[in-house]
Amino acid sequence: MPEFFRGQELSGLFYEEAVAPILDEALPGLRHSAALIGYGSEVLGYDTARSTDHEWGPRLLLFVSEEDHAAFHDSIVGVLAEWLPATFRGYSTHFGPPDAEGVRLPQARETGPIAHKVEVYVPGRWFEAWLGIDPAAGMTVVDWLTLPQQKLLEVTAGRIYHDGLGEIEPRREALAWYPRDVWLNLLGCQWGRIGEQEAFVGRTGEVGDEIGSRLVAEALVRDLMRLCFLMERRYAPYTKWFGTAFDRLDCAPAMGPILGRVLAAATWREREAALCLAYELVAQRHNALGVTPPLDVGTSLYHSRPFRVIGAPRFVAALGEEIEDAAVRAIVERVGWMGGVDQVTDNVGVLSNPARYRKLRALYE
Repeated sequence: MPEFFRGQELSGLFYEEAVAPILDEALPGLRHSAALIGYGSEVLGYDTARSTDHEWGPRLLLFVSEEDHAAFHDSIVGVLAEWLPATFRGYSTHFGPPDAEGVRLPQARETGPIAHKVEVYVPGRWFEAWLGIDPAAGMTVVDWLTLPQQKLLEVTAGRIYHDGLGEIEPRREALAWYPRDVWLNLLGCQWGRIGEQEAFVGRTGEVGDEIGSRLVAEALVRDLMRLCFLMERRYAPYTKWFGTAFDRLDCAPAMGPILGRVLAAATWREREAALCLAYELVAQRHNALGVTPPLDVGTSLYHSRPFRVIGAPRFVAALGEEIEDAAVRAIVERVGWMGGVDQVTDNVGVLSNPARYRKLRALYE
């Protein structure tokens, strides 16, 4: 087994030591950009030796202009197939044909052309295909609300190894984080989600439904974690890496153990007590953002019922008062605090497919 390299590092070395010299010799002067963005745990920086069993290895996205793509695409692919080494740092540069699920596996290759994974694209067309929109054309409020955070993370994480076109990094910078009032809308929706269920941990437990109470608590833990991502201006990944990414947030050392107590609690009263601590922490962090006037961070009884809550709707209302963008205000007035597409659905088949999630624009328009 060769020494394990993180994919971002491996692909960077692959570009510098193998791909770039070949391009310089075969097509001198070709303006291009090279990056590792898009799919893959290595793009997010979460890859391990386990990741090497599929679609992982020395690979790159190579971007060229529209004119050069038309003139040189086949030449670039062909010369790399002929000149690339069969292995790089112990890993095969040759990938077999797609399996029944479309997955390509690294395969040893001693002779013949390399079926490499240096894929050549035009920047605008790649972003359009990957996201359903090219950010260089400008982003509307509805565009922002209908872009899943995982997809935004896939293009803003990873690495740019060379941006000779000067077109990749500006697109990434344009997508680095939401405009202020779109962000406030998402924060308000996330608080609203908490408000919808915060009293149910106790209500279900009161009637002896500990399983129901546990399920509500688990949903609230997830919503609190997503709120933390939003507060720290970090895109949340999909389920596999959600907890891993959360552990890297600034709030994780304080919040993580408390949420762990919520999930481990045997009774609804223990769950509620731990949740109240979590509520107070996120309320303090809300105040630290300075996006609304300071709000009371303490919990209280839910109306006349003996269940303690943070009173999440008051955070929603306070955020609403601070939204200035007319387009954002119009959406809130028209459809309520629906938030972004991730807050509307967690269906993977929708959130991973631009053709499907772009149809959700109709919910806002």
